Amino acid sequence: MKRRDFIALGMAGGVGAVFSPLIISCRRNLLGTPAEETERSADIVIAGAGLGGSAAALAALRNGLSVVMTEETDWVGGQLTQQCVPPDEHQWIETQGATQLYRTLRNNIRQYYRSHYPLTAAAAAQQYLNPGNGWVSRLCSEPKAAQAVLREMLNPYIVSGQLTLLLEHKAVAAEVEGDKVRALKVKHVRSKQESVLVASYFIDATELGDLLPITGTEYVTGTESQSETQEMHAAAVANPLNQQAFTVCFALTYDNKGVHTIQKPEEYDFWRNFIPPLTPPWSGNLLDLAYCNPRTLARREMDFHPDGGATANLNWWTYRRIIDKNNFTAGTYNGDITIVNWPQNDYMLGNLDGTEEEFAQHVARAKQLNRSLLYWLQTEAPRPGGGYGWPGLMLLSSATGTADGMAKYPYVRESRRIKAEFTVLEEHIGKENRLLVSGQDAAPNFYDSVGVGYYPLDLHPSTQGNNYLDFDALRFQIPMGALLPKRMENLLPANKNIGTTHLTNGCFRLHPVEWNIGEAAGMLAAYACQKKIAPRAVRQTPALLDDFQKIIQNQGIQTVWM
Repeated sequence: MKRRDFIALGMAGGVGAVFSPLIISCRRNLLGTPAEETERSADIVIAGAGLGGSAAALAALRNGLSVVMTEETDWVGGQLTQQCVPPDEHQWIETQGATQLYRTLRNNIRQYYRSHYPLTAAAAAQQYLNPGNGWVSRLCSEPKAAQAVLREMLNPYIVSGQLTLLLEHKAVAAEVEGDKVRALKVKHVRSKQESVLVASYFIDATELGDLLPITGTEYVTGTESQSETQEMHAAAVANPLNQQAFTVCFALTYDNKGVHTIQKPEEYDFWRNFIPPLTPPWSGNLLDLAYCNPRTLARREMDFHPDGGATANLNWWTYRRIIDKNNFTAGTYNGDITIVNWPQNDYMLGNLDGTEEEFAQHVARAKQLNRSLLYWLQTEAPRPGGGYGWPGLMLLSSATGTADGMAKYPYVRESRRIKAEFTVLEEHIGKENRLLVSGQDAAPNFYDSVGVGYYPLDLHPSTQGNNYLDFDALRFQIPMGALLPKRMENLLPANKNIGTTHLTNGCFRLHPVEWNIGEAAGMLAAYACQKKIAPRAVRQTPALLDDFQKIIQNQGIQTVWM
């Protein structure tokens, strides 16, 4: 193997920060002595096997290319599986507004329950089966079921050797020559064994945009200023540290005859008395069934009733419920299963895009917040009809695939974002801003559309003191220009790291849009590889763009709302 010089760049910095490289030779083993490392090559290397990464892989594979895909955890599926987030989707999802492959994934999950679970006859007969009957989504299911289905979709390519899936591997350095990535160095998260991955094209589908700093790709983080973007709701001053809160989700079930109260958490007193330091002000203590209405910021009362009894207000228990025991034959489940991804466990005290040590510290404190919320629910939460606490609540490790019942990876709402050929602004998709700028009540038609999506501009409280920001958006298209870094020629984003702003990321970060971004990126890399051209040439050449759009449309990617 030839000698390669890898660049490991700093992981923290400001908007568009440029880092000084540290040159590291890859030909060293764990003891620091020369050694031949494992080198793998493929047409495309994809870092991150979340929804965007898996969609990118499937798109490239069905078009005949070889792929190496890495994943930091031991599960594929990202926010749908390892992060335990039932899909946030729009009201048209069953018929349009997503790629055909994404709807295939959803239909396969429903069929998985029909084939492998003892559903009641009534549940099995439902065309749009919702195993949990949660009200956040039309498809609330167990993370392990979605993981199994997605692996089934990938397995034929793994068996044939067309796809190499490297679980528990994280990209740590890159070899870059000019404006091209030549190779990635990845490390097994437990054994620390390193491998070199060589390809013609690289796709960053990581949750935090990990490849951007290590390849020297220009990027931004946090909030842009209004003077920079002219967005109606942008901040007066840019702040790269001002990012949406992340959440470590966890799974609960309920034993109405048992007592499963956990030991009082170490940080319980802190979190029990914590009032988020936000502007406008939060509704009170974070550990409370009330929270700020995202639209009005007025105090909104909620109830919590795991027994399924009547409540005066909406019930947090059923919000992200992934198993409704009544959908299954008697005795299959002793109780419902719900995912706790609520305002009460949004972690606002730091970001995840710093050092590994900072990442670990914030995740550990987020888990302390979770345990404190659980202990509060078990001991102090007001019960409908009187009384306090639900001691029968239990963390459920079988739902999350972890020993502690918490997600394998944090639910990340905001990532590093490329400085792109085209950046989606609030004036493109925000209803009020669009009307003000253009007088139109519809999003623009992008000539380079590679998909569609919809979700409100929904931003959770931030790590620098902003309360919710949630307002109407328009049904939008995904422009290819937002997938193209301004400078790098063979690196594409396939997650929340595309060319959006802090604001517009709020409706590009959800499940079907991430999948569409990934599927489009995978097809664009495949097309560029087969044509032996740079991806940006496809956008710049009308004949190539027309040809590419026809191909993706024929393969089930909707580029215009119907």
